[in-house]
Amino acid sequence: MTKILIIEDDHEIQNLYRTAFEIEKFEVISALDGEEGLKKVHEERPSLILLDIMMPVLDGFQVLLRLKADAKTSYIPVVVLTSLADVKDAQSCLYMGAVKYLIKSESTPKQIVDIVKETLGIAETV
Repeated sequence: MTKILIIEDDHEIQNLYRTAFEIEKFEVISALDGEEGLKKVHEERPSLILLDIMMPVLDGFQVLLRLKADAKTSYIPVVVLTSLADVKDAQSCLYMGAVKYLIKSESTPKQIVDIVKETLGIAETV
């Protein structure tokens, strides 16, 4: 089973995505802030990280920088999922190593799952 980590400080949004991924047979772990997220990355070794930007303790920019600077986590694909629609934020995240930058209001949970599957090279089964 493919394991993903959702680092998101909003419980409702976190649960919405958890449900969408679990329906598609992903193992989902979650964290409510960047510091907890970094800890879980090292404990759980997820296949992909879904990362919010605006969070307490450590924001998503700081988390992304730390993940990509650490040889033990730099290989894990990170999909940024945020409310920030600023082009500069998107460019910064992609430059720092995110594989995708998605705006929450522009994608349904199903679309997010499909993007994650595509990123991981998981084929759709009919």
